[in-house]
Amino acid sequence: MLETSARLLRLLSLLQTPREWSGTELAERLDVSTRTVRNDVERLRRLGYPVHGTRGAVGGYRLGAGAALPPLLLDDEEAVAVAVGLRSAAGGSITGIEEASLRALAKLEQVLPSRLRHRVSTLHTYAVRAPADVSGPQVSAATLTHLTAACRDHEQVRFDYLGHDGTATRRAVEPYRLVTWGRRWYLVGWDTDRDDWRTFRVDRIELRVPNGPRFRPRELPEEVTDRVRRGVSAAAWRHRARVTVHAPAPVVAARINPAVGTVEAVDEHTCVLDTGSDTVESLATHLGLLGADFTVTEPPELVAELRALAGRYGRATPA
Repeated sequence: MLETSARLLRLLSLLQTPREWSGTELAERLDVSTRTVRNDVERLRRLGYPVHGTRGAVGGYRLGAGAALPPLLLDDEEAVAVAVGLRSAAGGSITGIEEASLRALAKLEQVLPSRLRHRVSTLHTYAVRAPADVSGPQVSAATLTHLTAACRDHEQVRFDYLGHDGTATRRAVEPYRLVTWGRRWYLVGWDTDRDDWRTFRVDRIELRVPNGPRFRPRELPEEVTDRVRRGVSAAAWRHRARVTVHAPAPVVAARINPAVGTVEAVDEHTCVLDTGSDTVESLATHLGLLGADFTVTEPPELVAELRALAGRYGRATPA
């Protein structure tokens, strides 16, 4: 049986998981009686930890939010994961958290056991980060926090938005989800003026405060990431094409990144790939990597590029 102080730390660690524990479950984990569990819970409460308890067959204990941040008890894998996450956050695409991430990382590494400090240090030494893409889109932590709070509280947000074509508009949106795709963040919401679902790049949003009124949540019509994928592709591509691929839809879908396009089955042996790219050259090249025959009838510039590529490849392999 654990000593009282060690048992209290173990109990606190269990209560910090996001679930309710019955007295019987805690007693089994700690190898004590349920009466000892009740006494230990009271000790934690006297120390200032807000341990909530409910009675009944489905009742149990859980740790609530308190006025002060209690010590976090992390196992080895959790501590390493947090350290790696903080180091990544210090050089990521979210602005305003770099310094705080480094401060938190320094505090964590100071209290890590030597065996874990060595693991984190080794990872930092031998895992080389590519230089940050300073030209890539960045968003502020304050903007993300504001939008996620509005999603949670079902509050309409108002903002100025810069479209892909450079057009500035003012929008009123019921926010639902934030999705990260690559280095970009997207907001999925119901545009009240357009009476439809829309996807917005967060780095192009300039919030206007205060928020609008609360709204009654709607049911999202489909998987959020699918909506973002289509919205991102449609907005970002300069050249689009619907290509008939002479292969089964599942085979083609398995060969492309979801961000590249969508695949629709025509029959068991044929499908249509709705895709695009910034240049017809890269679009033609990617089509050649499908590993299947395909037919393209438009746009004309893509047809011309494919013919040029066919001639170039033909000349590269003379008979």
